[in-house]
Amino acid sequence: KARAFFAFVPFCASEKDQSFSMNIRNATPSDLINMQHCNLLCLPENYQMKYYFYHDLSWPQLSYVAEDENGKVVGYVLAKMEEDPDEAPHGHITSLAVKRPYRRLGLAQKLMDQASRSMVECFGAKYVSLHVRKSNRAALHLYENTLKFE
Repeated sequence: KARAFFAFVPFCASEKDQSFSMNIRNATPSDLINMQHCNLLCLPENYQMKYYFYHDLSWPQLSYVAEDENGKVVGYVLAKMEEDPDEAPHGHITSLAVKRPYRRLGLAQKLMDQASRSMVECFGAKYVSLHVRKSNRAALHLYENTLKFE
């Protein structure tokens, strides 16, 4: 599959989106099954539950969920720090997804902002990397135009 590689210097965002009654919060172990479900609904790249646990055990500060007014998980970002000692400290977005009815509300941007902010605050990340399918035009627009990945 053709993929693009991006990196950007993170910036901060608010934790609560009042206009849509959505909440962005740090993911907990009890969210992992809902994150996996969202992944299965939204993306062709899927992960076994042990991979979600690995992220949560290794970098519990970095993954976030978006929940609706009823507390239902409608999106998530699964993030980690890269562990190459020869490179500058940097984070990596493993997976980002928002359920279809909740897209175009700014949730993906808010999830990315929160994860990126935590990478900087907790681990001193200098940049954030990710991979995206070149055919995913909506994601490319988010990363290139909205989040200013290069």
